[in-house]
Amino acid sequence: MVDIEVQISSDFDPFAEAKDSGAPEAKEHVHICIQKNGKKNLTVVQGLRKEFSYKKILKDLKKEFYCNENVVQDKDLGIVIQLQGDQRKNVSYFLVTASVVKKNQIKIHGF
Repeated sequence: MVDIEVQISSDFDPFAEAKDSGAPEAKEHVHICIQKNGKKNLTVVQGLRKEFSYKKILKDLKKEFYCNENVVQDKDLGIVIQLQGDQRKNVSYFLVTASVVKKNQIKIHGF
């Protein structure tokens, strides 16, 4: 039997694909991922255009999905929306039906 040493990085960056790619279409995608925060999950939405009213989007998301939300200004990722729980499919459906983005512009990441 052969022993193979496997190294798994503990620093997982779900947006690494978007940062590494220098292609212009990478900046046009909205990335929706899930992050573990202790025992709880956070859904993170990154990549929405700056001209959108984040307060209106958050108000509608909170009303639609009955969850807490927050807007965070990240120095690397820009403005990021955080939602309580695993809301990836709900948020992607909401963004498409509200005509915020097109379906082919959404990338869903997670486990």
